[in-house]
Amino acid sequence: MKHKIKLPDGTAQLIEITSAYFKSWQVWKVKFADGKAAMLFKLGSEWMQRNEDFLDEKVIAAVGNRIDSILSRRKLLSL
Repeated sequence: MKHKIKLPDGTAQLIEITSAYFKSWQVWKVKFADGKAAMLFKLGSEWMQRNEDFLDEKVIAAVGNRIDSILSRRKLLSL
């Protein structure tokens, strides 16, 4: 599903977020409009990316906050 996100540099961008499982971890694949992709996962309360991905910490936090808001909204709708 595509989501609009405001990046730390002030620009807005559409990103595609899909979830999957890798071994026992839930991961989220994030695709940007320029074709780049990254795999994110949450460790405790901190969002992380694979070693081979390219995102800086502020972008990871912004995307992670968006994923958290999506999950919170889904949880509220399921009540």
